[in-house]
Amino acid sequence: MSLFWFLVFSSHLAIASSLAEYEDNDLRHKQAGMQLNLYHVTSLDSSLTSTTPFLFFDMFTKDEERVRYFHSRLGYKVDVTNSGTTTSSHKEGEPKLLSTPLKSGLSIGSGNYYVKIGLGTPAKYFSMIVDTGSSLSWLQCHPCIIFCHEQVDPIFNSSTSKTYKALPCSSSQCSSLKVSTLNAPTCSRVSRSCVYKASYGDSSFSIGYLSQDVLTLTPSETLSSFVYGCGQDNQGLFGRAAGIIGLAHDKLSMLAQLSSKYGYAFSYCLPTSFSSPNSSKEGFLSIGSSSLTPSSSYKFTPLVKNPKIPSLYFLDLTAITVAGRPLVVAASSYRVPTIIDSGTVITRLPMPVYTALKTAFVNIMSKKYAQAPGISILDTCFKGSVKGMSAVPDIQMIFHGGADLTLKAHNTLLELEKGITCLAIAASSGTDPIAIIGNYQQQTFKVAYDVANSKIGFAAGGCQ
Repeated sequence: MSLFWFLVFSSHLAIASSLAEYEDNDLRHKQAGMQLNLYHVTSLDSSLTSTTPFLFFDMFTKDEERVRYFHSRLGYKVDVTNSGTTTSSHKEGEPKLLSTPLKSGLSIGSGNYYVKIGLGTPAKYFSMIVDTGSSLSWLQCHPCIIFCHEQVDPIFNSSTSKTYKALPCSSSQCSSLKVSTLNAPTCSRVSRSCVYKASYGDSSFSIGYLSQDVLTLTPSETLSSFVYGCGQDNQGLFGRAAGIIGLAHDKLSMLAQLSSKYGYAFSYCLPTSFSSPNSSKEGFLSIGSSSLTPSSSYKFTPLVKNPKIPSLYFLDLTAITVAGRPLVVAASSYRVPTIIDSGTVITRLPMPVYTALKTAFVNIMSKKYAQAPGISILDTCFKGSVKGMSAVPDIQMIFHGGADLTLKAHNTLLELEKGITCLAIAASSGTDPIAIIGNYQQQTFKVAYDVANSKIGFAAGGCQ
């Protein structure tokens, strides 16, 4: 274990101990398929929550640390027995689809996307970041024993829910936490409740009680025994979201918990974000087997199993073209672990592939636009406004089996400063190369995760 992770682990143990001490002193008298709309969490200005503009630098810092986290995880051997089942046990007569709006998180200070979910009885609604790279779902809970960051919604008070239950240390769900979060659970000294610790690559974390309550995804569709974390110490770069919805391939994820009723599949469409910060456009998050239809609209590529991180979604990137011409790079350069991730903003490519992409892109763009110095992780920049740039070459990412993402200007260019526009793709850092398909490149594509049949599909055409 590296010194960094040892210090993180030690810190979490200390916080868990503080939680137990607080219980001893102050809590003895207290409590023992669907479609969702996706919202982007990154609007440059928020008329709803804050007068502080969202800073690209903060997003890039979080993004880089998440990439380093994936590097670390790929070197971490784990027991794969906690992966969610890959078979659908959908019950006949039950609805096969849940769907809800999905919005850009810029307006709540995040580069990711969020949905509104209901929790408890009666249901209270919260803005939750959607993360395909996370297993455990959690949200901030009153009384925030250690710390709660600012959020747009009132903090969830479990004591007002008639159906709330803190899970005991002896529960099977508590035993599953080690694989789901890579952190062993602890046990509160007073209530004997299970204490979870969810940590992230950017040093963000949530610590609290593993809990169970009614989840409301649409007014007519609920899950009576949803397992999640009720966070009492939540620190890091979550923006002003209430918490995280985990959609990873793991039995504690929201996807797995819904799969017996709706099928082990989901799809989403991420609306545009930075190019239209004041846009009211919505995407969607759909859960269930019916979210894959019509299947003819998708081009599918197999999901690749990686025993080092069985909960993440891997695929095979086989080629990239710029303006229809393949990059001049060895085919072997693409043969690295490639993750598709809703929680990473900027796509990362292995250095040989990125260098070839940069060369090809600059050769075309520099004929019309002067180059500019790089900014942060983005080093392929030009002088000019993104709205004024014409004839931007398409970048096509081609996957095993023929599925592809054909990226237009709104997927490839990002105006970081007034009059300075950069290619929104970066080189992967680290000694062992990996690739990550980030959410900026996924915008306006319908992305279907057929987990039961181990494949993922892409469909162009927007979120409507």
